Amino acid sequence: MPEPTCQGCGALLTRTWVDLGLSPLSNSFVPPERAQVPDRLYPLHARVCNACLLVQVDSVVPREEIFNDDYAYFSSFSESWLAHCRSYVATMTARFGLGGASKVIEIASNDGYMLQYFVERGVPVLGIEPSANTAAAAERKGVRTEVRFFGRETAMALAGRGEQADLLAAKNVLAHVPDINDFVAGVAIALKPEGVFTVEFPHLLTTSEGVQFDTIYHEHFTYLSLLALERIMDRHGLRIFDVEQLPTHGGSLRVFACLRDAGHALEPRVAAVRASEIAAGLDRPEGYAGFEARVQAVRDALLAFLRQAKADGLTVVGYGAAAKGNTLLNYAGVGPDLLPFIVDRNPAKQGRLCPGSRIPVRTPDELLAARPDYVLVLPWNILPEVELQMAEIRTWGGRFVVAVPDLQIR
Repeated sequence: MPEPTCQGCGALLTRTWVDLGLSPLSNSFVPPERAQVPDRLYPLHARVCNACLLVQVDSVVPREEIFNDDYAYFSSFSESWLAHCRSYVATMTARFGLGGASKVIEIASNDGYMLQYFVERGVPVLGIEPSANTAAAAERKGVRTEVRFFGRETAMALAGRGEQADLLAAKNVLAHVPDINDFVAGVAIALKPEGVFTVEFPHLLTTSEGVQFDTIYHEHFTYLSLLALERIMDRHGLRIFDVEQLPTHGGSLRVFACLRDAGHALEPRVAAVRASEIAAGLDRPEGYAGFEARVQAVRDALLAFLRQAKADGLTVVGYGAAAKGNTLLNYAGVGPDLLPFIVDRNPAKQGRLCPGSRIPVRTPDELLAARPDYVLVLPWNILPEVELQMAEIRTWGGRFVVAVPDLQIR
């Protein structure tokens, strides 16, 4: 097998950040009739480029196999995420003076979860979304959506018909592209001369500090720092002029970029985030050492808890059949013997089995009927939301558990 090369700069990848072994696609939930068909497993190995410091997994899965017409992730099932998007729309509309003569384009617009709020304000929108089932849900909300992947070719088609963006938005999608150079080159083409590109992604600094290894899965090809992203943006004629630190997904960045000669002034927050990354060692290959040992400690603590609960005759049920949960469960080797089922609000997942672990996914009502002693919250980033939604478990003495960054029982 040839040595993997960096998708950012092409250098050989020789440094491991964490090797999570073989794992199925994290959002490929299994229908009951296929329960006896083995999962396809792929290496899940995150590496650091010694040359440009881009963290990435080996590109072993075609994107068409991940983002297909049966893609199970619908953004609108998280109320906290919808609130985040409403706030974003209000802020961007005010900051950049968006109105009826503007154009907002979102890349990977999913089910219209964010663009619907621009539509409400009378701002013309276009969603670019590769999964036909989520795009159809967006159209039902009045969000005009094209089913296609974004990159240089799509951007040239948009520009050719006069559909360039005043605001081009990408929320948690940059990590999902197997050719980051093609994507960022497309961004430069899709922007109007003074257009703004905002991109949100889990911040590599908080991923590392919080041992958030469960955010690593095959559809996340890259794990981004500001330092690495600046190099990629500069390569394609873009410059970063502002950055915000957000609480979403355990700690994210919202980066603001524009064409190199656009008039947007550089904000001091860029230097501040850059300095925090340098202080943490993210500006040199050696700064990435030691992550795998911390990951193993999280795995071991979760297994010890689940095994002890079973030995004590206590029941544990999972909440949230999230992709991050599937990474955690498969890496730890947790199956239905330790976690009999997981509940999720998304009907597209209910009645199916989690990939790899084959743990059944059921409705939240079934959790309440089971009255478990513990609820293991797999999407730990929305724990406060889950505690409110499932507050009834407190009435019988039930408690909430999270495994990342360390085992906590609440």
